Parts: sequence; structure tokens; C-alpha cells
Amino acid sequence: MPSSKEFIEMDDKYCAHNYHPIPVVISRAEGVWVYDPEGKKYLDCLSAYSSQNTGHCHPEIIAALTEQASIVTLTSRAFHNDKMGPFLKMLAEVVGPHINDPTNSGIMSIPMNTGTEAVSTGLKMIRAWGYIKKKIPKNEAVIIVCRNNFHGRTITISGFSSDISAVRYYGNFGPYTPGFKIIPYGDAEELENIIIDIGPEKVAAFLFEPIQGEAGVNVPPEGYLKKVREICTKYNVLMVLDEIQTGFCRTGKFFACDHENVKPDMLLLGKALGGGIYPVSACVTTKDIIGPDVIKPGTHGSTFGGNPLACAVAMKSIDIHLRENLAERATEMGAYFIKRLREIGEKRTTIPIKDIRGKGLLIAVEFTEDIRHIVEELKDNGILAKDTHSTTIRFAPPLVITREEIDWALDIIEKVIVKH
Repeated sequence: MPSSKEFIEMDDKYCAHNYHPIPVVISRAEGVWVYDPEGKKYLDCLSAYSSQNTGHCHPEIIAALTEQASIVTLTSRAFHNDKMGPFLKMLAEVVGPHINDPTNSGIMSIPMNTGTEAVSTGLKMIRAWGYIKKKIPKNEAVIIVCRNNFHGRTITISGFSSDISAVRYYGNFGPYTPGFKIIPYGDAEELENIIIDIGPEKVAAFLFEPIQGEAGVNVPPEGYLKKVREICTKYNVLMVLDEIQTGFCRTGKFFACDHENVKPDMLLLGKALGGGIYPVSACVTTKDIIGPDVIKPGTHGSTFGGNPLACAVAMKSIDIHLRENLAERATEMGAYFIKRLREIGEKRTTIPIKDIRGKGLLIAVEFTEDIRHIVEELKDNGILAKDTHSTTIRFAPPLVITREEIDWALDIIEKVIVKH
């Protein structure tokens, strides 16, 4: 087998440099642990951006994948298959209680593959609902989003990002799709002001993350989600939550919106839905919003969306999240992780710490200076984490992590960041 160095050189030669990965090669994984080709062991504290909530290669998910792969994997949506219906029924039963459905119209979903596809799907559904149901004048619908959001990297999504360098690429991906308004995150008063300023009759939706992950685990003020719900209801604006990274127990609740007992009109899901094994995403909402009077055949689709292999994997992933009480586990382990990090932060660190924040096992340590070298030093000592926005390190291990494994990680973190 080639060495780690040779694999990295191959990536550099044959892959466009659209990522700046930590210089480590993962060739094997199990639970919270991953291994490089030389056999060195690392604790995964990124979980593929929260895709690996159930741990790497969970045996039950692997079994579901293997069983389904030997029967039928792909039919396309030109035909029905015997797994999509049961999967969407499960979403209706499990996710439905978290969705606002004031008329009890019922829960409907559109299955897709990646998180970005779920967001793009949501945008189309929002606009269709806006024109057909809310009667917004054609081509005048506005979707409000937040500064520092991260919803993906398609042309449209890049266009309503405020990240000029990484996502908008200094304008080199323009011209961008119109119809979006960016406001500060966590400011419900500004949301209402902008709705009034635009004209409530032209605002279709407010799309945002209940906790901004890529921005550095930005947690909004207490009560923000409840206030947003009130405003959206008042002006007949869809409240759309991107829970692609925060959903499925990551923050200590099944969905992050559950921390304030708030029900959005639409949930955009992905990452952990595929059990860290297969890309599965979904736009989950109500029949009032995407029923047959709004969405007609041919208006949206995906060859792989709702394929039987994806559905079998996703059903098993949901089952494990519920059965293994991963929300409660994230609450307990996350509180312990943050407590210990704050104790370490009280010591004299090599770079001053600005803030330690998070919910459940979605945690960030923000420093006052660039910390890429700290991330690489953590890697050298057996901890895989990732920097974001140059000064913040995210710690988001699989939710199956034990207290002993957290202690092991924290000893290394302290060794790396504290002056000795």
C-alpha cells in the first residue's frame, strides 16, 4: 500500500485544490477511531461534519447497506421501489411532530442526496409555495437569510453567503441568483424590520441555521427561535430551518429547534441521516406547502433521490439514533466536554482563548489568532479536529464517544494548547 505521503501527493496532483485538508490519510475506521495507512490511531473529533453521529461503520448500518445492496440499489424515480415509501413514512412519523402543521394537512418530503441538494430543493419549494399559495407576484419573492450562514456551495447558495473569500470566491462565481436578503444572525427584531421594509406580501421565507456550524458554532440568544416563529406566523412567512449539521441528536435534542420547543414549517436534513455511510438528505414539510396543488410531476427530481439503498441506510440510522438515546448521550457527554475545556481554558494557553461555546457535542473553542498550526499539532498527537474561519476549532466527535475517550482527548488538548 502507498504511504500517507504518497496518497497526499496523488490528491494534490489529480484533484483540484478546492479543499485545504489536514495532512492525514484515513484508511480504516471504527466507532470514534480512525487509522492511517501506517497504522497510527486517531480520535475523530469532526465526525465528517456531524455525519458520523452513530460512529464509523456502525455494524447495523453496514448490515442494512450490505443486505439492500445485494437486492436492488437504484431504480430512479421513473419507477417505484419498495423502500422509499417506508422511509418517507418513517420521516413523517419521526420528524413530523417537529414540523408546524396548523391545518393537520399531513407531512410530505422530497428525498435527495446531499445537504446542498436539500437546501436547493427547499428554495424551489419555498418559491413555488410563495407564488401559488401566498400569491406573491411572479419573480418578486424574497427569501431572507443570515449573515455568516453556510447552506452549501452551489451558485445560488454561494450568492447569498457573506463569506466573500471561501464561498463567494471574491465574485469569481457571479453573477448570483437574485431574490435573497441577508440580515444579522440572532436578531429577531431586525428580521421583523426587514419583512416590513420589503413588504410582508413579498417575503416567502426565512431560512437559517438554529446554530451556525461552519461559522464557528454560533449559538443564538435564548428565545430567538421562539421570537422568529412568532414573526413568521404573524406575516405568513415560512420558517425554514437548515438542520443538516445540527439535526439527529447532535446538539442534545433530536433537532436543535427542540431546545425552544419551536416547530418550523420546513426542515432541511442530511449528513447523519445517511449514517455516515451513504449520502441521504430530505426536505421535510407539509402537504399544504408541497402537496399536489403546489408541486407537479417533473418540477423537481433526482435520479438517485429516494433510491432503495439510501432509504434502507437512512431508516436504520434513524432507528439507531432513537434506540441508543443519542440525544441524551450528546447532552451528557457535551456538558462534560465543555466543562473540562473551560477548566483548561482558565490556564495560560499558548494563544489566548476568546470563547468556548456549544450545545451537546457541537463545540467550538475560539482563539484570538490563527490556529491552523494547533489543529495540525493536535493531529500529530492523535486528535483530528478542524479549524474554521482561521481562529476557531470545532470539536464534534461521534455521539457514541465515552467519558474515558473524552478524557483521553482532553489530556492531549491540554498538552497542545497550554503553556508548560
